[in-house]
Amino acid sequence: MTAAQRRGSRALSFLEDIGLLIVAIATVISIGTEVWTMVQARSVTLADLLLLFIYLEVLAMVGIYLRSGQLPVRMPLYIAIVALARYLILDIKAMDNWRILAVAGATLILGAAVLVIRYGHLRFPYPDKTDVDS
Repeated sequence: MTAAQRRGSRALSFLEDIGLLIVAIATVISIGTEVWTMVQARSVTLADLLLLFIYLEVLAMVGIYLRSGQLPVRMPLYIAIVALARYLILDIKAMDNWRILAVAGATLILGAAVLVIRYGHLRFPYPDKTDVDS
């Protein structure tokens, strides 16, 4: 690796860290806002809890990326599944049957995608980093 490539790699790594820091800070602010809203309303609904789970998944995703340098594809899928469940729970009274089926089908497809990815990781694991760099 040349000196220019090393500098470029370090610059990109720095920008990734800045981006992750921004995502983490924005998520913590969103959590605080949601908790403050619950305190003011003096009630906690299922929609509030599901939104907090989405925020926690985002923080977990940032943490995993910072620790390992890799973003597991399953994490955004989990977030999408919880978001669809939240949407379904909140708006089910206003939805027609086709929209309910579409959201449920999308959730099922995402769940199947998680299973396929998980199976692929177990059946065909990634090579060691040392093998890739060689």
